This record gives sequence, C-alpha cells and structure tokens, in this order.
Amino acid sequence: MEVEDMRTFVEVADAGGVTPAARRLGISKSMVSRQLRRLEAELGAQLLARTTRGASLTEAGAIFRDHAARVCAEVDAAHETITPGGELRGLLRVAAPLSFGPTHFTPVIVEMARRHPHLKIHIDFSDDTVDLVAGGFDCAIRLGYVKDKNLASVKVGPLSGMVVASPDYIKENGAPETLNDLATRHQALMQGDEAWLLMDGNDVVAVQPAGRFKADNGISLVAAAVAGLGVAILPTGLIREHLQTGALMPVMTRHPVPSAGIFIVCRHGRHASRKVRVLTEMLIQCFDCAPVSGH
Repeated sequence: MEVEDMRTFVEVADAGGVTPAARRLGISKSMVSRQLRRLEAELGAQLLARTTRGASLTEAGAIFRDHAARVCAEVDAAHETITPGGELRGLLRVAAPLSFGPTHFTPVIVEMARRHPHLKIHIDFSDDTVDLVAGGFDCAIRLGYVKDKNLASVKVGPLSGMVVASPDYIKENGAPETLNDLATRHQALMQGDEAWLLMDGNDVVAVQPAGRFKADNGISLVAAAVAGLGVAILPTGLIREHLQTGALMPVMTRHPVPSAGIFIVCRHGRHASRKVRVLTEMLIQCFDCAPVSGH
C-alpha cells in the first residue's frame, strides 16, 4: 500500500472531490483517480462514493480516512527525524491575507522556495478567515487576534494600527473624539459588521460603529479613507505613506487601537511539519519578534 495513495485519498476526502484535491496537490485529476482506484483495490473496499457534485466518504472510507491521515503524519514525522536538517520536499499550502500578503509575506515565502528547490509552495490570498481543513492548508498567516481555540498559534511579529480619516472628511464632519462620537456621529469604513476594539484607559472596549461603505480587504478601505468616505481602523504598515503625505490623519488618539500581532496558525493536535516550522522561523526573523503563544 503506497503512502502517497493514502495521502491523495485524505486530500480527496477533505476537499470533497477529485478536482479540488488535484488542484491542492498540483497533479492531474486522472492521476488522483488512478491512485484512488489502486488504494481501493489494495483494501478490497470502496472508500468514496462518486457523485456529479464530487465525492463523499463511504462507511469504510470514513473509518479509513483517520487511519490514513495518522499514517501519513507519522511517515512525515519519521522522515523529518531522520533528516532534521535535510532538504524540504513535498507541498506547503499557505493561506495569507490579501492586504499584507503580496507585499509583506510573499518575499519571505519566495526566499523559502529559493532555499529549498524541491519544495512546492501554494499560496492562497484572501482577507476572509479561511477554514484550514476545508481548504487543505498546512497553515495560515493571520493578522490581529487569534480567538479560535481549535487552532494552535505562534506569534511571528507585532502589528500596530490606528484610527484615521482624511483631512477632507475631518473638515466636513469634524474628528471623532469620544467613543460615543465614533459610534453615533461618524461613517465607519469596515470589512463587515465587526465591533471595533479600542483602549479606554487600561481597558479594551468594543464599539459598534456604522457606515455605508464596506470592503473585504484593507487595501480597498485605505482607498476609501483617502477619498474621504469615512473613518477607518487600518494597520500602520498599509497607511505609512499616506500619514507621511498628510492624506490621512490620526483621530481618536485618546482611544488607541490595542496592540495586535501577526500569527502562524495550524490545527490543534496536528504534528507541525518542518515546512511550517521553517516558515515560522523565517517570518520571526523577518519581523524581529520572539516566538510567543498566540491569543
């Protein structure tokens, strides 16, 4: 029984079909199907029920999936133990935020690929909080705070932000000064219906602002803030140039944004592969932050 066949089966089971599994693995659909047929022949049991919408696990497949995943994890762990400083191989799948990913994290990941020519790396950029299991990711880079108790996290760097608005917006609407001002008298630029966390003395408080402009990534919110559409909480790294030119100005300075972080997250209870550990170490070196547990 081939380990790679079991690995492919786990990918198909987690992805819900041959097509998404082939995309994750970077191989053809025909190769995935061939490996599945070979594994089912070895076991003498049908593992997947093929449908027009994908594939679902049979009773035997549901039982075998967890065993196969453990075998693959053990093989990976054993290989890393035998060759702890050896060449990284296989596939590393990383989910990264769209707002910071291409500019801040891609150079680190590109350098990792340069150092390890036998390693395949797939990056998915999205400001949505992706499901690591459904997406088939080894890890994700997250900004802000990690609240999901099902995830293990390592902080790789600090992240600072501030409340800003354009001079035109301030001229027309005034600058918000109190928490009540922000919640009731101003247009907020947001990614969704999220509450804003701000400091009130030594306490972190949640403010529920409202606004007519929403976008699913920080770059769009920067553009809206510069255009004078409202007030926004934005990472300092995205707005440094606009602060220097005066296109954006800090507001709510008596109620700063609490400190946050950049995190690598993985599923709890899963052996962290050396690929993920190497990426984590490189990010820590880049962002000059000692590794500490996440929130």
